[in-house]
Amino acid sequence: MSDHETFRQETRAWLEGNCPQSMRSPILGEDDACWGGRGFVFKSDDQKLWLERMASRGWTTPTWPTAYGGGGLNKTEAKILKEEMRKIKARNPLNSFGISMLGPMLLKYASEEMKQQYLPDIVQGKIRWCQGYSEPGAGSDLASLQTKAEDKGDHYLVNGQKVWTSYADKADWIFCLVRTDFDAAKHLGISFLLFDMASEGVSTKPIKLISGNSPFCETFMDDVKVPKGQLVGEAGQGWTYAKYLLTHEREMISEMGSGAAKSVGEIAMELSPTSEGRLRDPILRGQIAAHEIDYASFVATVERVRDEAKAGGGVGAASSTLKYYGTELNKDRSELMLKVGGSDALEWEGQYSGEGKVARTWLRTKANSIEGGTSEVQLNIISKRILGLPSS
Repeated sequence: MSDHETFRQETRAWLEGNCPQSMRSPILGEDDACWGGRGFVFKSDDQKLWLERMASRGWTTPTWPTAYGGGGLNKTEAKILKEEMRKIKARNPLNSFGISMLGPMLLKYASEEMKQQYLPDIVQGKIRWCQGYSEPGAGSDLASLQTKAEDKGDHYLVNGQKVWTSYADKADWIFCLVRTDFDAAKHLGISFLLFDMASEGVSTKPIKLISGNSPFCETFMDDVKVPKGQLVGEAGQGWTYAKYLLTHEREMISEMGSGAAKSVGEIAMELSPTSEGRLRDPILRGQIAAHEIDYASFVATVERVRDEAKAGGGVGAASSTLKYYGTELNKDRSELMLKVGGSDALEWEGQYSGEGKVARTWLRTKANSIEGGTSEVQLNIISKRILGLPSS
């Protein structure tokens, strides 16, 4: 028996013995997921137990080094773990921007002291993070940001505003881009700070979307004191760190197109008229088949890109491909769900429709082509850095 076969059997046995039955079902929405953090209220004892058990093995971050609390698995072992979790429909034990965005950047650029200070807590789900990037006048042109951090000797004094800060009203800490040098070229005067959202001078204001729900907030910083030790890497090098983090954010956003508990086809078979085991509507049947083929191709592409990244190549510009196509796939899925549901899917309130889940989700997907870098920006990156097309 090979080492990988042994690992698979041991992993299967461990999951069977340690994953609570209630954690072997689809996550029903953001409120049903485990986000961790000092203020998080677990939905059940099983949810808390599942996080504790997975974190104790480092399997909330299976490929991170064991020195920082991670699982220390190689890419094949991590893939096996994912496959075995999928077989028993085990939930992701922890949703975390610390895992999907900040952590990889800290692993690459942070000092050893900073890694030891923050990474184990991210693994354990003790800190809930938010991202301070976009500003009212700095969205796609992020490098023009104006939030400033003045050097006051032993600390920075931060003043400015961020916008579209996901879950800022629920987060414990923020990773934030600030301008520390107004005389340097705009890309070179940016630094990367970490600070507590409970710091004096930090406030948030929720932003309501057309869907009726929103994770987004405005974040305001008025004379916020941030110790110098919370600067990541070197002052003025924040743009380099920010770009690296964005590749992981775009990969995370792309997964919205491939993370559904049930396929559109399965849902359609439950809700739509069928005949002899297939949908009666041939046009809808063809559209769903095309979507499922695209979905399968996308999943395979994501796996290939991850394997290449773990082999040392990094994700790089490929993250723009994943982000763009994942966005389109998610929007296409929502369009199909409206067609499958018919007029019932247009209900906005009421128990029958789950408080208008299909219609609200359809509206929410429109923001996918903006957040994390607009689709137009992603297509420009793809044309220049992957296809090698001229700028003009």
